[in-house]
Amino acid sequence: MSGVRGGPDAETAGRAVEEILDRLAAGGDRAACETAEELVRVLMEFYGAGFARVLDLLGRDPGGPAGEARDALLGDELVASLLVLHGLHPDDVPTRVARALSAVPHAVESAGFDPATGGLRLRLTGSGGCGGTREAVEQAARDVLACFAPEVTAVVLEAETEREPVLLQIGAGPPGPSGPTGRPPAAGAP
Repeated sequence: MSGVRGGPDAETAGRAVEEILDRLAAGGDRAACETAEELVRVLMEFYGAGFARVLDLLGRDPGGPAGEARDALLGDELVASLLVLHGLHPDDVPTRVARALSAVPHAVESAGFDPATGGLRLRLTGSGGCGGTREAVEQAARDVLACFAPEVTAVVLEAETEREPVLLQIGAGPPGPSGPTGRPPAAGAP
């Protein structure tokens, strides 16, 4: 179960639990399958209650070391994914999306999220950073969003719009008083 930073992630763990439950169901022992599902529910409730307590304790001192620890935990991919899984993450979806996008190695920002479809549109915001194809940028965003905002199910990088070149106006001479020809008077003229 390896995540973006090399540790376990909620998506992989969830798939493994589903596979185990499916194998139990395929075995035909309905009682064993129901017992396993009940075990998963009880463990989820137990860990969820523990995470809720941790957030509560860390939230009591928002400006001190506990507040800093809380911020660090909310910024961690594994912890954030577990908090989202349990419905405990204190940030709303747009805040979690913004947090996730700040971890993408490309300069991107949200250009809109549709909660009905789960689609997130992105746009490039700078020219620096890691180069990459559209697919690489989209995949990097999907990877980090899976932890912080699993509500995002599709990521599309908007096409860059062509900018018209800036025209530089060049005059015939420096600004200043001009004679009938449109040019400044010659020095030493009578």
